[in-house]
Amino acid sequence: MTSKFGSDLFIDRHLGLGDNDERIMLNKLGFNNIDQFINQVIPEDIQIKDKSSEILPQGCSEIEALNELEEIANKNTKIRSLIGLGYYDNHMPKVIQRHVLENPRWYTSYTPYQAEIAQGRLEALFNFQTIVCELTGFPVANASLLDEGTAAAEAMAMSFSARKNKSSKVYLVESNVFDHTFNVLQTRAKPLGISLKRFTQSKLPNHDDVFGMLLQLPGKNGELYDPTFLISQAHRSEIIVTACIDPLAQVLIKPISEFGVDVAVGSMQRFGVPMGFGGPHAAYFACSEKYKRLIPGRIVGQTLSKNGEKSLRLALQTREQHIRREKATSNICTAQSLLAIISSFYAIYHGPSGLTKIAKRLVELRINLESSLAALGFDIPDGIRFDSVDVYSEHSHRIHNEALKNGYNLRILPLGSTIENSTGFGISLDELSNEKEIKDILTFIANIIEKEEDLEHIKFDKDFHLESLALRSSAWMQQDIFTNYQSETELMRYIFRLAEKDFSLVDGMMPLGSCTMKLNSAAELNPVSWANLSSMHPFSPPDQTKGYSKIISDLEKWISEIVGLKSVSFQPNAGSQGEFAGLLAINSYFESKGELLRKKCLIPKSAHGTNPASAVMAGFEVLTVECDDEGNIDYQDLSLKVKKFDNQIGALMLTYPSTHGVFELQIRKICDLIHSVGGFVYLDGANLNAQVGLCKPGNYGVDVCHLNLHKTFCIPHGGGGPGVGPVAASETLSPYLPTHFLMDNNLSNSFNFVSSAKHGSASILPISWMYIKMAGLSGLRKATSHAILSANYIAHSLKHKFKILYKGKNNFVAHECILDFRDLKSKTGLSVNDLAKRLIDYSFHAPTISWPVPETIMIEPTESESLAELDRFCEAMLLIGEEISEIENNHELKNNNVISNAPHTLKELIADNWQYPYSKEKASFPYKTPTNTKFWSSVSRINNAYGDRNLICSCNVNQNETLEEKKCA
Repeated sequence: MTSKFGSDLFIDRHLGLGDNDERIMLNKLGFNNIDQFINQVIPEDIQIKDKSSEILPQGCSEIEALNELEEIANKNTKIRSLIGLGYYDNHMPKVIQRHVLENPRWYTSYTPYQAEIAQGRLEALFNFQTIVCELTGFPVANASLLDEGTAAAEAMAMSFSARKNKSSKVYLVESNVFDHTFNVLQTRAKPLGISLKRFTQSKLPNHDDVFGMLLQLPGKNGELYDPTFLISQAHRSEIIVTACIDPLAQVLIKPISEFGVDVAVGSMQRFGVPMGFGGPHAAYFACSEKYKRLIPGRIVGQTLSKNGEKSLRLALQTREQHIRREKATSNICTAQSLLAIISSFYAIYHGPSGLTKIAKRLVELRINLESSLAALGFDIPDGIRFDSVDVYSEHSHRIHNEALKNGYNLRILPLGSTIENSTGFGISLDELSNEKEIKDILTFIANIIEKEEDLEHIKFDKDFHLESLALRSSAWMQQDIFTNYQSETELMRYIFRLAEKDFSLVDGMMPLGSCTMKLNSAAELNPVSWANLSSMHPFSPPDQTKGYSKIISDLEKWISEIVGLKSVSFQPNAGSQGEFAGLLAINSYFESKGELLRKKCLIPKSAHGTNPASAVMAGFEVLTVECDDEGNIDYQDLSLKVKKFDNQIGALMLTYPSTHGVFELQIRKICDLIHSVGGFVYLDGANLNAQVGLCKPGNYGVDVCHLNLHKTFCIPHGGGGPGVGPVAASETLSPYLPTHFLMDNNLSNSFNFVSSAKHGSASILPISWMYIKMAGLSGLRKATSHAILSANYIAHSLKHKFKILYKGKNNFVAHECILDFRDLKSKTGLSVNDLAKRLIDYSFHAPTISWPVPETIMIEPTESESLAELDRFCEAMLLIGEEISEIENNHELKNNNVISNAPHTLKELIADNWQYPYSKEKASFPYKTPTNTKFWSSVSRINNAYGDRNLICSCNVNQNETLEEKKCA
């Protein structure tokens, strides 16, 4: 197959293996061709028989795909949107766009679990936390959440967990909270048995069973107010108070913590991140110290390294879902790290004075807009506002139409109505607003009401005031980081200094099992920066977003075809949210049928780590299913539980191939068993990279599944986010997939909202569109085959030195393999964590360690890696095997050896006082064959325990304080 641009097909560049590499590897495994090999790995009864498709593309060059996508993007109408409601236009400084957003050192790195080789992005996230703490006045903030709606839902869930009166189940939501946030709250509240009550700020309802309250500043109508008295009333009743606050408004008003709230959440989208039709955007979450052990998501904390260096790491690791399983209070494992990093650099770029200028300018423009509207005869509501105003008028219909003619989207009032039946208009100004824009708006409004002469009186007073609202009275963001990098030269150097501390796909293979670190091609990512995609407001009228509609429609058809299911929702903006949405669909179906007893969810031990937490969040009770010695689901145990609970079973959650890395032979039989009692089968799509083009989950019995676009479909991991987790469902469950309204919704069985925007992180979707379009069906099938081939090649290369824990049919693994080191500690005193650190000396990011089985490592090479890189990894593991043998045979001291002291830093190597009982060459250049590849860890082994005991999650102003002086716990 060739494209019209010749034979330059994208798939040939996506795959790391050439035809000759494939032959060499197959020969080593004992096969003549790839099809023969795949037939021995994947159970025959689930393989796709018809290898053709009229729905999936045929594959092409990147030029062809980019040209077609550009034509589609041009179907979007780029119009100035002043709709607001949590989404605002802004300018991403080009130094940040070029050197962060479009820099593979930042977007191809993984979640910083190996902290020694993630100090750059950890520092950037530490800066983000510092900014949030400085804005809100709270001492603790996390490293971002998915969006504002889910952050508010996490605050509600945390308040529910922390409530003193465990019988309290009412959560109060102030009437000015965004309606799309309220709908996300409803979805999260229902399985927990929480009742939501709306109230107005003027009157706090008298409820004895209230545990929490949510406020919004400014609210959906732009209003700001002093909530101090309301909060004091709430605290008298032991109500935990959360406030959603716009960070740009927080620049001006005194820190929200000083008003008495307990938790602050919001979106950092205004800090240099495009609207992107809804996302991705980093949400923030900050709270008082009393809740720091309950705060959801990840926290970057400061600690010490072995050699005494100040270092950063992810703190309080016991919140990880695979450890706590069904006891986890949240299923969130994906943050929005890349977007949080962009926001942090935006704040550094502007500094406190620059941010203050932007915020004050908005207030000045809003005041002038309001005064001019009042002069034109409009009734301007009383109250304090930041950047927005709502106006009700008999001319509303005509004003909206005239706005569109002049290139503006205004907020249609009441929310959820159409232009034809609107009774008002709202305007939210943003960073890009200026005096010309205000005059343009006033001009067409004046023309509509035939008051042109009043335009002569429009003038712009630099009169900043927020009436009676308390403003900041003390300096903030005074840390050196916010004063040293305002020039582009210094900021560019700082960005690159941080990036060079991190291991990413730029440096080598990242063989993380279950995480699928495959190529994110430049052609796929290029459209993310196109204005016709990045500048779209998620609540723009449908006739302006035809390009996005086409992209989403194509992806829905393609993914439905790939997984063999009826329909797809792209609303979940993380795999964890996809799990939640899929289980909600099952739960909602049974509620609609009156089958309220179906609350049991069967989850094998071989399932993905977030599954149990997702099941509990969706209202299910978890029943754990055992696995046999080969890593398969124990069919006998499953059968006994199915027989025992029968019509109480709502779902079985599977990961396939299993997290143990095998294709289970009885998958059809397992699905049939669940269906026999009326339950549904949910598939976690974490391992779909071993199935695309070769088998379809819907064909072998799966009813609903989510897909990780950051794994199988090439969106970048971004240092721990963004992620997108679309959920696909059968015809029966399709009506219960997520929906979206711009008004309060009385939650029914069929309405589920899991994100603030209808299509979640929509600006990510063109990446996956490009991948599927360029790869085509044959390319997707070849990519899957090569992923499986590479994993088996590694397993075969290492099997004589290490035990491969689980194997499937004919002694083959799927797309990942697990090496068993459970006897390592007893023989040498070492753990798999030591091996992970030693791999850094070999210039590798470690595979996944101690999951799903303690003291194992799970390796997934992906189809993107070359044979040379696979061989380099195998050589590293075999050499580490020799080092283990030396320690076991007492050739080196068990407490002072080349593995337990890893990683070795450049600073150690050049020091005069080398005190280790092995050579510098063995420590830092251990390969026997010459290699030009060398990655240096920027710090020595990090002390995890110290960091948890002494939680420091933001920078104090005094940069010269010692770590001991900066303890906050």
